[in-house]
Amino acid sequence: MSKWMDLIPRPRSKFLRVKCFDCGNEQSVFSNVATIVKCNVCDAVLAEPTGGRSRIRGEIINIYE
Repeated sequence: MSKWMDLIPRPRSKFLRVKCFDCGNEQSVFSNVATIVKCNVCDAVLAEPTGGRSRIRGEIINIYE
């Protein structure tokens, strides 16, 4: 059974729990964002698109798989 599980590809993108450096607000962010993601409280930039993986501008608290 595990031999078949190795053949099924898993996505490389994940959801991240990011903590804002400025205000301490925690927010969920996709690992491959297409637009700039700002903090809901203080409008600081949390994630920037780079064409692949995002540039995270906060502290990563948790990774959801």
